[in-house]
Amino acid sequence: MTTTMANQVSDQEGPTPEQVRRGRRTAMLLFGLGFGPMIFATIMFYTGWLNPAGHTNSGTLVQPPVPVQTLNLESASGKPLADRFGPDKAEAKWMLLVVANDCDSSCEQLLYLTRQVNIALGKNANRVSRAAALGTVSADLETRWSEEYRLMERLAPVGGGKPAWPEAVDPETGSSILLVDPFGNVMMRYGTDHTGKDMLKDLKHLLKLSQIG
Repeated sequence: MTTTMANQVSDQEGPTPEQVRRGRRTAMLLFGLGFGPMIFATIMFYTGWLNPAGHTNSGTLVQPPVPVQTLNLESASGKPLADRFGPDKAEAKWMLLVVANDCDSSCEQLLYLTRQVNIALGKNANRVSRAAALGTVSADLETRWSEEYRLMERLAPVGGGKPAWPEAVDPETGSSILLVDPFGNVMMRYGTDHTGKDMLKDLKHLLKLSQIG
């Protein structure tokens, strides 16, 4: 009797190989259901594959996409920007990031454009966040910031260093808007030559394809 009970306890100490395999299949299925649409949407957006409308992006693609970690930016509270992105972050959003060394009139044009495009997304506006990494800001803009751009987060390089911007992005020579996906990839760039209609068209297309973010 004692031996039989010991064998039963031993048999129940760990999962069987079949249970392990079943658990792995379940985990992969859940991952696919959660993040498969985002991956699929990214592939479709970059390649136009299976896109009956023949959509062409208006912004300039960053190829290959640049991980947001390389930007080395942090919030005013000292939290790394990269910490809010990734497949394990349930609240990860798309982000429109305005970057400029000196925020002149062209820079403020992009700040305004970003705000208006975000508002124009309507019910999907909360799926996109806004931020700015700026060098110097005029006293006039600083005064107006809390009223006109209160929902736009201010970011700064960690430790006062210099971010590693994607190729063709140079805040010292011109202002840009960078689009970051919920996985933390800098995937597209807009400049002063782009319109709000251009950005809105791209964002609506991406948000329609993907339910992540």
